[in-house]
Amino acid sequence: MSKKVVKFEYEKETKNSVRYKEVPDEGTAPIVGTLYVQKWFAGDSKSIEVTIDKKD
Repeated sequence: MSKKVVKFEYEKETKNSVRYKEVPDEGTAPIVGTLYVQKWFAGDSKSIEVTIDKKD
């Protein structure tokens, strides 16, 4: 098992959600890319973090 914290920055708002783009660690490829979060949860957040727990 391994855990990875992926950071995202605000990109733009859509009708019902907020689009965030991944900020990959320097020299690495993005893991998720783009993430859509519903507006009711995202609120005014300009950055979010998502923890991915990979189970083998």
